[in-house]
Amino acid sequence: MKRRAQREPLQHILGEVDFAGVRLKVDRRALIPRPETELLVEIVAGWAAENPPVERIADLGTGTGAIALGLAERLPSVAVVAADREEAALTLARENAAARSCGARVEFVCSDWFTALPSAPYDIVVSNPPYLSEAELAEVAPEVRDFEPRSALVAAEDGLGDLNKIISGAVHRLRRGGLLALETGPSQHAALIDAANAAGYSRVESRRDLTGRDRFILAVW
Repeated sequence: MKRRAQREPLQHILGEVDFAGVRLKVDRRALIPRPETELLVEIVAGWAAENPPVERIADLGTGTGAIALGLAERLPSVAVVAADREEAALTLARENAAARSCGARVEFVCSDWFTALPSAPYDIVVSNPPYLSEAELAEVAPEVRDFEPRSALVAAEDGLGDLNKIISGAVHRLRRGGLLALETGPSQHAALIDAANAAGYSRVESRRDLTGRDRFILAVW
């Protein structure tokens, strides 16, 4: 009760959270998985079922390993490469993978987006990268601002910097017909759709979250 009164997130106090059918250990090393990201896993898993074969997925900025393990749980024939530039987050993700049988199909690598990512073509590249601006970070709840890693929340270029890096970099890693799936800020979609179209993607679309806000960008290479 005392810790919660000091605005520490309930998930940190409990030490775990259920996400997309997977129970995950959570602490200050990585972002707490959100319901929006759970919906991203559902969208990607649904696309994979409708567009076989999907054999290899890259999860960029894996954090707790939530997306990677959620997809591995739902897609039993898929191998996932999960990348993060923070070693502390990767350690947490590996701890979560060790607790699940599906974790054996997830390879964790330390990589700043694509820099050290294994070069095999991917059927899907998925990411929930930092997308807040400095001004937006100042307005979020203390549970987020004071207890979650800043590097997982804020990006340059008013929140668009990392998203633009992924959009431009994924074209060299996706197979033709592969999917790029991104979680984003609601106000960023016009700029991101323009960036994806300029990079040569086809069938670029915006998807809404459960509150009706523009939240996901899906683009086929």
